[in-house]
Amino acid sequence: MHKRLIVPHALFQIMIRRLAHQLIETHRDFSDSVILGLQPRGIYVADRLQQTLKEILGITVQTGYLDITFHRDDFRRRATPLAPNATKVDFSLEGKRVILVDDVLYTGRSVRAAIDAMISYGRPDQVELLVLIDRQYTRDLPIEATYTGQRVDSLHSQRVEVTWQGQDSPEDVIWLLTPTPDQEEPHATA
Repeated sequence: MHKRLIVPHALFQIMIRRLAHQLIETHRDFSDSVILGLQPRGIYVADRLQQTLKEILGITVQTGYLDITFHRDDFRRRATPLAPNATKVDFSLEGKRVILVDDVLYTGRSVRAAIDAMISYGRPDQVELLVLIDRQYTRDLPIEATYTGQRVDSLHSQRVEVTWQGQDSPEDVIWLLTPTPDQEEPHATA
């Protein structure tokens, strides 16, 4: 795999603060708003946003983690079963403004599954989507982010990797991974 840095650490920090300020413009004091991070990688974005909002506003925004494993449309189609992650939603979503949070928006299928999973916790008044990276031109479903850190033009063969300081990297950065010619799948012939 060829790795190309698309969001260095300094820009990553600016992006998180910008997204937090955009949320403040819309949600003001967050009295009727909650953040739900999609498992497994969206929880890191949700936690970082909660931390940044606390630094700026001095309040702790209700934040939960939502597992979508059993709501995925490919759940029963995989050769090996998916292992579920923990769901942690200690509050009702009834009448709330929900901000679904994920690291990368790709086909839109995870977001669709998240909407299905979220309804188990109440009927929200409004649902928004926040993503660090929007992989444009790759959508299978008509889903669009309300808040986006950065849009990236990418091929289906490429992958976006968000690495988090303290989790899997010495600093927060985002990479675009491209398979080398020997790793690419052979093209089908008609």
